[in-house]
Amino acid sequence: KIIHLSRGAGGKTVKRGMMHACLQWPTPSLAAPIKCSVGSSTSPFPFDFQHSRRKAVIFITASLFTSSLNFNPNPPNSAFVSPAAARELDEEEEARVVRLFEETSPSVVFIKMLELPNTSNSSKDILLTDETSAKVEGTGSGFLWDKFGHIVTNYHVVAKLATDKSGLQCCKVTLVDAEGNKISLLADIIGFDPAYDLAVLKADSDGKQIKPAILGTSNDLQVGQSCFAIGNPYGYENTLTTGVVSGLGREIPSPNGQAIRGAIQTDAAINAGTGMSSGVNFAIPIDMVVQTVPYLIVYGTPYSDRY
Repeated sequence: KIIHLSRGAGGKTVKRGMMHACLQWPTPSLAAPIKCSVGSSTSPFPFDFQHSRRKAVIFITASLFTSSLNFNPNPPNSAFVSPAAARELDEEEEARVVRLFEETSPSVVFIKMLELPNTSNSSKDILLTDETSAKVEGTGSGFLWDKFGHIVTNYHVVAKLATDKSGLQCCKVTLVDAEGNKISLLADIIGFDPAYDLAVLKADSDGKQIKPAILGTSNDLQVGQSCFAIGNPYGYENTLTTGVVSGLGREIPSPNGQAIRGAIQTDAAINAGTGMSSGVNFAIPIDMVVQTVPYLIVYGTPYSDRY
């Protein structure tokens, strides 16, 4: 499940033993984890864990989001593991990472911000098949919030669309449907909160079945848990990188200058459009995301801005 939204020097999603979701930021980056219980009857992953485990975290970048799952089995009460057994355990763990990616990546969305030329015959619909007339303003990642086409991403990814007064800014999202077919759609921004670097897009899936991310909680993360980031750095779709939870309770700046407290630090590579990953990247806890996003969907603004 997703338990965090991440922002970092990159644009991809990350996971941990439970799952987390992250979004891309310049430097520093921001992430939000998602959490899932793997190996249990409630697990969304068809994993069969036979050994004791440590937890892992998943970040989906928009660069990044995170989630965690029980991961990386260790042989129980064994003083010696033969080379053959060690290789078998490595292969099992590798297979689980592959399946984790396959199960989670359909919930990750590639976001491309475009600007139409200032001409009278400009049409946004043409961008679904031909982008040559438009200027690429930036790219990022997000994750599917529900089956209705709501997409959660970082505010900084879609800031130009949020503040556009010309009508020339537009957003194109690419995702896969439940059958694995890649589809491109135009998306509208329906809510945003710069104080937490969060935004919600809405795309019409045109009747196609899509796979929302499974959300969890971020209140039990621990330093040292494994992280996996899935995203679209530099436009390279469905990129996976790995790392660990490096720190908790960090404070990072938001796009409007306020402090975002309780951020998660990770060394999972998250490459921003402005440079390579520094190894110090951050994610927004999914608990914070879950509290904010419903208000953005219904009202367009966070609860604090309505009173």
